[in-house]
Amino acid sequence: MKKTSKWISTFIAVAMLGLMATGCSGKQDSNVIKLGANLEMTGGNATFGKSASNGANLAIKQVNANGGVLGKQLSLVVADNKSEAAEAANAMQKLITQDKVVAVIAPIASSSVIAGAQVNNDNKVLAISPTASNPKVTVDPTTNKVRDYLFRAAFIDPFQGSVMANFATKTLKAKTAAIYIDNSSDYAKGLGQFFKETFIKNGGTIAVEEAYLAKDTDFKATLTKIKAANVDVVFVPGYYQEVGMIAKQAREIGLAMPLLGGDGWDSAKLPEIAGAQALNNTFFANHYSPDDNSPAIKTFVDAYKAEYKETPDAFAALAYDATMMVIESIKRANGVDTVKIKDELAKTKDYNAVSGLITLNETHDAVKSAVIIEMKDGKQTFKEKINP
Repeated sequence: MKKTSKWISTFIAVAMLGLMATGCSGKQDSNVIKLGANLEMTGGNATFGKSASNGANLAIKQVNANGGVLGKQLSLVVADNKSEAAEAANAMQKLITQDKVVAVIAPIASSSVIAGAQVNNDNKVLAISPTASNPKVTVDPTTNKVRDYLFRAAFIDPFQGSVMANFATKTLKAKTAAIYIDNSSDYAKGLGQFFKETFIKNGGTIAVEEAYLAKDTDFKATLTKIKAANVDVVFVPGYYQEVGMIAKQAREIGLAMPLLGGDGWDSAKLPEIAGAQALNNTFFANHYSPDDNSPAIKTFVDAYKAEYKETPDAFAALAYDATMMVIESIKRANGVDTVKIKDELAKTKDYNAVSGLITLNETHDAVKSAVIIEMKDGKQTFKEKINP
């Protein structure tokens, strides 16, 4: 009897551990397919995360209204990475191991996507970033191998940087430039590098290179050095918070030449920080413009405005595109096997997205067009489209 009692006690303990493990992983509903979103809902890039969350939720709402996927409804589990790389890795771990999502809309910032890359790979669950554009997001620089479970819906920095350098030399006829980067950002450093290479290749001269750090607030000393260089354009590939202050302070000390940037400028907060007049004669590369007359863009913009009462920025559009790309991959995989979903996403070719035709190449990067946005009295205006 003692042996029997001991065996029964052991069996009960093991069973209880099993129940506890099931409880920690979250109850699974067979009629719902969970997608995750690891986004910057608070912190320095919070406006990006909010827009991306809105775009992803709109995609899911529309698909659910049309019957869902494979007879099931979709749900979106959002985890706040607080605009920090370490938190992004934790958020990715939670979404995959606790919430049991079958795919993840990855962070906006390149450094945060990279921070969670090992989690995706180890658990064989894909993540697709709407906007992360540093080449290291999809190709591990230590091995030069493609990260099997990481994708993006955005063009990469070599394209974005070269687009702005070509715009500077060919449209603005600039001969000299200054580069002013956020030295704490892989995104900004990458853009600066590729702008420099193309600008020099086009016959231009980089007269001065300066750097700042995220959360800096006083830029006038460095801007005074840039002013002394008397350049034709200044390339500032940072995020909207610092860029807004840089633009404001640049105009205050008499820097009147064009300021150029990348998609990190795309926020309604930018003119609030800089002031509308300070942003006149500024241009940045972006993934789409709500003013583009494409039917797909008009349909998306109208639906987004009806849902959120505001005009969607590129982060909303690209998150919508990324979510739809994942949903199409689930359909083609005919189920929620995460390896099959990943394999189907990798086959994406000429997908008619809001931000244009998207083909994922062998390194899981989106081959697509870019647009140049000009700021006029605090408003974004469509300047021109650049094809790859």
